[in-house]
Amino acid sequence: MSTPRFLDLPPGVAPQKLKTSQGTFAALEALPVSGVVERWPALLVPGLTGSKEDFIAVLQTLAQSGRRVLAIDLRGQYETSGPDDPDAYTCAALGADVDLLAQTVADGEPMHLVGHSFGGLVTREAAIDGRTKFASFTMMSSGPAGIVGRRARHGKEIMKEIPVLGLEHVWATRFEPEALANGVPDDIVAFLRKRLLANSPTGLSCMAEQVLTAPDRTDELCQIEVPTLVLYGEHDDGWPAELQSEMAARLGAECMVVPGAVHSPAVEAPETTAAALVRFWNEAERMHLDKRSNTMS
Repeated sequence: MSTPRFLDLPPGVAPQKLKTSQGTFAALEALPVSGVVERWPALLVPGLTGSKEDFIAVLQTLAQSGRRVLAIDLRGQYETSGPDDPDAYTCAALGADVDLLAQTVADGEPMHLVGHSFGGLVTREAAIDGRTKFASFTMMSSGPAGIVGRRARHGKEIMKEIPVLGLEHVWATRFEPEALANGVPDDIVAFLRKRLLANSPTGLSCMAEQVLTAPDRTDELCQIEVPTLVLYGEHDDGWPAELQSEMAARLGAECMVVPGAVHSPAVEAPETTAAALVRFWNEAERMHLDKRSNTMS
């Protein structure tokens, strides 16, 4: 699971509740500490066993570029409640939530969209379905179809265990031993436990199935006119780096490899990741303004 290295919120970052017609979503909102909001906002979506806290280390830097930046918990994830209906946790249903959030909080402005890992598959649905015109789209440590390798095996195991044995068992036998073996500090271990147990068991099990069985929709994403970035750690142990690079080539997208990072670049290399996102967002906005200027002339 993605493991934040600290939990103290930086200046300019505060918890928020985002109210929509489909319920309330927990979020962290980042605003510039100095200067004003003058650029388009951004929405950050976490992975399967993650939460909005996975983005804490990049939020202040992203906001200082002159933006309102929101990191959310998906439906049924940590501090966002969710139903026991499995249909609420398909990539399409969660993507519709992302659409609604973007339309609710962007106040008519185009919004930059970032999805990490499973969040990349969810946000891809929102980009493809055409309900929302996004300013840009970033797939961070995500892939063209279902996850493979060690993380796929792990996903299959928790998908089977949660309905039968419960989240407490999964924590005690899988996530806690991994955290302790990696030397995670006690306060972060306590947070990881609290976060996992707060998830909807139905939601987590269904989302695990989704991340395993997602179809390849790269060709459909190619048809969407939105600047796209594929960003991943050089040592990614989720989708293989070669697979993500190939996906970027198929999309004609920019590809950014984050040195030293594994599967969570926003945690493992926050400054490099934030700088890459700000540069990409600024360029996407410049392209949009140039296009609009050419259309008007």
